[in-house]
Amino acid sequence: MTDRTAKHRRDRTHDAHRREAKPWRRWYKRAAWLRLRALQLSEVPLCERHAAAGDVVLATVVNHRVPHRGDWALFTDRANHESLCESCHNAVAQAEEARGYSVAVDATGWPIDPRHPAN
Repeated sequence: MTDRTAKHRRDRTHDAHRREAKPWRRWYKRAAWLRLRALQLSEVPLCERHAAAGDVVLATVVNHRVPHRGDWALFTDRANHESLCESCHNAVAQAEEARGYSVAVDATGWPIDPRHPAN
């Protein structure tokens, strides 16, 4: 077996495990989500996190402000959608989700997220 074949098998096994562990991942391919995503990006075309800092960066990802974890109502709730650029989504938003709170601070240096341990 070649290294390429072995990697392909590992990748397929990993993908199958992810589908079993989080069956809602398929929702991202549904027509309902694709319409909601397109609507969000057309209404808010710039990355909301960059815009808050005064920067203009095109948004390419729709993030869920509150992780839905398989809750369809939360998944489709327009108020829970946030337009982000890929780098904000992949670095900042996913780190916040894993950590459980944001590390962003206000002008005084105090954490702005009420879930932050310092609050």
